[in-house]
This record gives sequence, C-alpha cells and structure tokens, in this order.
Amino acid sequence: MPLRLRPNDPTFYDLFTEAANHLVDGSRILAELLGSAAGTGLASSHQIAAQMKDAEHAADETTHSIIRRVNSTFVTPFDREDIYRLASALDDVMDFMEEAVDSVHLFKLDHLPEEIAEQIEVLQRAARLTADTMPRLRTMKDLAEYWIEINRLENTGDAVHRRLIAKLFSGEYDALTVMKVKTVVDLLEAAIDAFESVANTVEQIAVKES
Repeated sequence: MPLRLRPNDPTFYDLFTEAANHLVDGSRILAELLGSAAGTGLASSHQIAAQMKDAEHAADETTHSIIRRVNSTFVTPFDREDIYRLASALDDVMDFMEEAVDSVHLFKLDHLPEEIAEQIEVLQRAARLTADTMPRLRTMKDLAEYWIEINRLENTGDAVHRRLIAKLFSGEYDALTVMKVKTVVDLLEAAIDAFESVANTVEQIAVKES
C-alpha cells in the first residue's frame, strides 16, 4: 500500500465536530418545539423557529468553513470528495430539522401527535452519537459501533414514521391537518435518514483509510 501523507493540522476534525454539535443544538430546539406545539402558544413557536434559523445559519457557516479549508489545503486528512460528502450530509440533517420547525410555524400548528416525540428522541440520540464520534475520525478507531447504532436508530425511526402515517390516515384528523402534519413528520424522517447518510460516509472513509 502506498504511503499516505497525513497533515497534523486538526482543523478538519474540529470543524466536523463543530458541525455535529450544531445538530445537537438543533435537536434540542426541536424538543422545545414539541412543548410549544403542545399548547404554549404561537408566540413561543415563532421564537423557537427563530432559534432554529439561527442554528441553521451557524451550521451553514461551519459547512462553508470546511469547504474553504479543503479548497485552500494542499494535503487533506482523507479524500477531498469524502470531505465534501461528509460536510454536505451533516448540513442536510440541519436543513431538514430547520424545515420541520419552520413548517410548524408557517402552518400555525398548535398541536402535534405525541408520537412525534419519538422521532425527536431518535434525532437527539443520533445527534449526540455523531458529535461524540467526529473527533475519532482523527484516529479512525472504534468507529464501527457508531454506524451500526445509527443504522439501528434509523430503523427505529422508520417504524415510528410508519405508525405516525397510519395514525394520520386513521380518520382522527381532518384532511388539511393531515397534509400539514404529514409534511412535518416526513421532514423529521428525512433528517433521521440524513443521519444514516452521515454514518454511511464515515464508514466509507474508514474503509478507505484502513
């Protein structure tokens, strides 16, 4: 195997960790939204939507920092295309979470099915696990448990999503509410799927670098 020159600069690992920590913040804001939609009023929903927008902007800045760094660095810690893919996948998670919060606000939803709490719990667990894993990219050690657990969480998210869709079409809700709430539910499911894309990218990087 040819010798691969690795830079000692920890900046990329720090930036990926920073990006994942934004997702921890985003999932926390989602949990706050659930309390707002449960009945504390649209004013709170507006404030929470503003918080999520700020978190999404901060995540975008970190993504831009990663891109600028890779474009200005001669030797990167792993393949440039993988750096782009990982940065993009992390950014996708935040985008979906922000869209979900914004949809609750724009649709003026003042109540959400209780089962959405299970989706948010999956997102919070995936976010914390991803944030804990990003620093380990530097050594590429002990990463298998990460993508295995994220895959398990994604399967849990799929099951919750199916139950939510079945509930929405059970006749309990009017047609307009079904359309609004399904938009939110689908966006949260997309965020969970995006976490799996992050984990798949990490797995591919680890295989290449092993």
